[in-house]
Amino acid sequence: MKILVVDDERDVQTLFEQRFRKSIRANEAEFAFAFSGEDALKYLGQHDHEAVLILSDINMPGMSGLELLKKIKQHYHSPPPVVMMITAYGDAENYNTAIRLGADDFLTKPVDFTLLKQKLKLS
Repeated sequence: MKILVVDDERDVQTLFEQRFRKSIRANEAEFAFAFSGEDALKYLGQHDHEAVLILSDINMPGMSGLELLKKIKQHYHSPPPVVMMITAYGDAENYNTAIRLGADDFLTKPVDFTLLKQKLKLS
């Protein structure tokens, strides 16, 4: 499973690589990282249909995760990637907007990696 993680905090790369080390070694998961919404769109344009799951932070400078979500849902249809939004703020407004724009799931920071692995069916 190819997973694109989009977050302006660069330390998330190390965190995800540590938490999913076993799945990465077993070739159950492969991660790519983008540190802005703009970088994520560039990656998706260069790696057509590779990312089956996108985990995106909502609050980022420049293009927000919600803007990114809207663009992904408008331009990537076949196969449509699963998009999970991640935010430090579990407020109803962000949640409702993300769901309205087509988010498949919603996670809050700090990410519960045990729960995320269960959702992804990874060890």
